[in-house]
Amino acid sequence: MHELGIVVKVIDMVEDFCEKNHIEEVEGLDLEVGEVSTVVPSYFEDCYKWAIKETKHMKHCVLHIIPIEAKSYCKACENTFSTTKYGKKCPHCGSEDTYLLSGEDVMIRSVKVKEDNKEETKA
Repeated sequence: MHELGIVVKVIDMVEDFCEKNHIEEVEGLDLEVGEVSTVVPSYFEDCYKWAIKETKHMKHCVLHIIPIEAKSYCKACENTFSTTKYGKKCPHCGSEDTYLLSGEDVMIRSVKVKEDNKEETKA
């Protein structure tokens, strides 16, 4: 289960962000998770709940996972298509000369700081 390693990295990034910006507490974390990122959202959530207990700024931070669709681009016909539905083969022309456009990353979209900090800050 590699989710724990990713959780630790995300938490380290947010905690570092808080320290550098003098933020006391984070209320929410929006995390984009690609369909083909190899991250299992339920495993990630379980690891996250366990890991935030030991943080300085994120003890009560609510995680929102935003799924990002996996899309591919066909070089032959210049169309895009759902990777999870059609795989590598283009449903428009049948070509396999395709590449992934989106859906393989895990990225922090935003960090919502506690109201006392008076603003929502984007990471």
